[in-house]
Amino acid sequence: MAQFAAELVAGWLRNPQLIGQSREKVDCQCRIYNDVSTGSVEGIKQTLTALFASISHANYTRNEISTYEGYYASVIYAFFSSLGFDLAAEDTTSKGRIDLTVRMGNAVYIIEFKVDGKGDALQQIKQRNYQQKYLGQGKDIYLIGIDFDSAERNISCFGWERA
Repeated sequence: MAQFAAELVAGWLRNPQLIGQSREKVDCQCRIYNDVSTGSVEGIKQTLTALFASISHANYTRNEISTYEGYYASVIYAFFSSLGFDLAAEDTTSKGRIDLTVRMGNAVYIIEFKVDGKGDALQQIKQRNYQQKYLGQGKDIYLIGIDFDSAERNISCFGWERA
């Protein structure tokens, strides 16, 4: 699957007009793919922040969608899924559910989302020891807590560490 996604991204770089995407969108997709592939968590943060900043304010008119964790999780899930990443939403463990797990080559990303919290998304991963599920596989494990501000409609806190 990863090889397919790499070839697909390479094809987009050569001929983005074939799928009707601008060079800017293709560049964004290539950046996030490369960041996840290489473990560049700061790059992931920058790209996701830009992604949410690019969503039109009209999408938030006359609704409360920005207050729902599932909205932010779904945007990221759809974005990562479109790149062919191996994803598990609501990944169950003996101590709860990981909001999103991304498996890519030699790395596992455990991601927790919160809205209008106090920067405690990463803390939840650590308290519940979600990474235990993936220990012993010989892969790099990244714990990522992403808090969103519903008024700003973007990331307010992005904490991470390697397990």
